[in-house]
Parts: sequence; C-alpha cells; structure tokens
Amino acid sequence: MAAVHSRAARAARASLVGIVSSSAASSARAADLLGFESAYPSAEVLLADATIDVVHIVTPNATHFDLALAALREGKHVVCEKPLTTSTAHAALLTEAAEEAGVTATVPFVYRFHPMVREARARVAAGEAGSLLSIQGSYLQDWLLAASDDNWRVDGALGGASRAFADIGSHLCDLVEFVTGDRIARLQSVTRTVFDERSSRPVTTEDLAAVLFTTRAGAVGTLLVSQVAPGRKNRLHVEFHGSEESIAFDQENPEVLWIGRQTGSQLLTRQPGLSADAERLAVLPPGHPLGYQDAFSAFVADTYAAIGGESRDGLPTFEDGLRAVTLTDAVLESARTSTWIDIEGTNP
Repeated sequence: MAAVHSRAARAARASLVGIVSSSAASSARAADLLGFESAYPSAEVLLADATIDVVHIVTPNATHFDLALAALREGKHVVCEKPLTTSTAHAALLTEAAEEAGVTATVPFVYRFHPMVREARARVAAGEAGSLLSIQGSYLQDWLLAASDDNWRVDGALGGASRAFADIGSHLCDLVEFVTGDRIARLQSVTRTVFDERSSRPVTTEDLAAVLFTTRAGAVGTLLVSQVAPGRKNRLHVEFHGSEESIAFDQENPEVLWIGRQTGSQLLTRQPGLSADAERLAVLPPGHPLGYQDAFSAFVADTYAAIGGESRDGLPTFEDGLRAVTLTDAVLESARTSTWIDIEGTNP
C-alpha cells in the first residue's frame, strides 16, 4: 500500500520527504524503492520533523492507533489506512483527537472516487431510482484460498479480531452508505474460518462473512464478503434496487453502470453529460479507462485540497473510519451471539 499511496501523493505534487518502516534496513530499502528523500530511524523522529505536513500510515492494523494519535499530537494531517483501528473505542478517540487538533484526517475508502460511483450516488439523490427497496453486495477475493496461503493480516495480534470484514467488508459497507445516503440500522451475520491453521499458526479471524441488514429508511440488504472465492481477485459488486430502477456497479468494470428497469435495462458508460461530481473525477476522456490507482489518486488529491482549505464533497474522514469499525464490531458480535445487533445510537 505504500507504493499506491506514494504514487498518489506524487501525482498530487507532494514532496516525499521521508519514510520509516520496521527497521533501519527496511526503511532504507523502502526509501530507495519508492523515491523518498530520506529514511528515518524511527516514527518519533519522523513525526518531530517540522517540515512534514501530512503523514500516511500504511502499517499493520494494530499499530494504527498509536501512530495516528502521535501524528495528531504533533499537529500533522493524517491519512490512515483502514481499518482505522482494531477497536471502536480507539477509533472514537482518534476521531475526537483529529477534531481537537483541527487537522485533516482521512481514511482511503477510495471506491467512492470512481466517477461512475458518483454517478450512481447522484441518480439515487435525484430520485431516479425511486424509493430504495433492497441492496445486494459482495466483495470476493481468493488470495487466501489454500491453507498454505498466509499473510500478516491472518495474525489477530497484527490485523485485529476481524480480517475479511475489516479489510474488505468495510469498503462494501462504506460504498452502500455513500451511494444511498442511508445508514445500516440493524444487522445479523454469520462468519466462517475455513482453516484452523495457516503456516502452523492458529487462525482466529474469519475468511468469509455473510450479513443481512436493514437501513434506517427501511431497505433490506445482504452482503457477502470472502477471501476464499476461487477466481475472484478483487470483485466488489453492489446493486441497489429502487421502486423505479436498479443501479449496479462492479469495481472490476468501473467505467460502466448497469441500469435496470421493468421496461428494459441499459449499460451506462462514462461519457459527457454525467453528474457534475462524476465529471469532476473523470480526468481522462471517455474510452480511456480509469482504474483503482486513478481513484486512489483522486482521494489523495482531495485530501490535500482539504488540507489547503478547500471543501471537497465525499471525502472520507476519520468519522467514516469510526463508522466502519463500529459496523465490523457489530458483525463480529452478531456472529458470536447469533442475534440481531442494533447499530442505531452507537455513532452518527
């Protein structure tokens, strides 16, 4: 993720002042690989550098809280990878600390920055879909399909109590709420850990999760999240069914929306005449595909614009990171207790 962040920062005309990793040697390698001016000996030294305006945190999940809090206390603007933290309490503390510091603090829910996601949001807001009736979403990967597949995220001490849902389910929930302008109000979930061990280490985090939910406005929805779905590399798909039309977005084909009506359906491609928000993010002419890195670069550019005092609609902040952690905790609690969990009142 440091490579993705650094490319986006460079595209936004940032100076890559310095980087720090888990050791002096790895810091030096990262600085050389990614083109940073310096490799710092520790996070403390980096954060004490007054020439640094914004810090991107792309470390293992369990380290996010301490690093982000230290950065905020130094008055730095912060971009922190999701999950923001591994607990709701810590996420709430970071959100409060960012507000008190008066800095810009964002979380890269970057799928918001595909032009066609903004077009879907505009259509819903304009009432073209009618009253929202149901939502169907999935985020499927296969990179942990075999028992021999392993990664630091599998270790609960580094990744947190949730893996699949915290890692990719958070994106799915954010997209659902961002496009609809509605909130998940209640949910019930089932999770499964396919392999008890990976690399001779016990596995305590989930490989997949299924969620049934209702929204504040009354829509009924289902979500399926899996890191053990053969052939699926990064397939985020979400479909919104309204009383007038359905709207579907597929992250692996992000230049198109499927619009469904009782009288027929159509594929709406990125083209002139879309909503103003979609047009703003369409930095290439139609027919020149925009992808994940483009969305990420747009997120970072908007973050830096906010640091400069501009207002950018749809920028995901630490409040959105807190929301994602809250929903993840609810998914785990529901799976543990086999009950519905009421999200209302837990956070805005």
